[in-house]
Amino acid sequence: MPRTRKLGRATDSRMAMLRAMVTYLFENGKIETTLARAKDVSSMAEKMITVAKEDNLHNKRMVMGFVTKESVTHKLFTEIAPKYADKNGGYTRITKIGPRRGDAAEMAIIELL
Repeated sequence: MPRTRKLGRATDSRMAMLRAMVTYLFENGKIETTLARAKDVSSMAEKMITVAKEDNLHNKRMVMGFVTKESVTHKLFTEIAPKYADKNGGYTRITKIGPRRGDAAEMAIIELL
């Protein structure tokens, strides 16, 4: 079983943060965050896109249970997932942008391809 990053938070707080970041990524197409968070967001976003490739009621309910905005869920099923219909993964790109000025945390940009 792979190890998970705790990101210095309790499970419920961590999942809420990841849900919000994945929603924001689908809404805007790109976010800037720390490298560790970007890796977790990438993993969850790719799972949501894979589920959204097949448009049925069960998959819509699964995505709505994770994504926090109904308009973003609609966008995911109508615009984002059909764009990746012929790909088997690799829907996001993480680009390192160097250390943050305040605490030298490694920063990254995560974007949809």
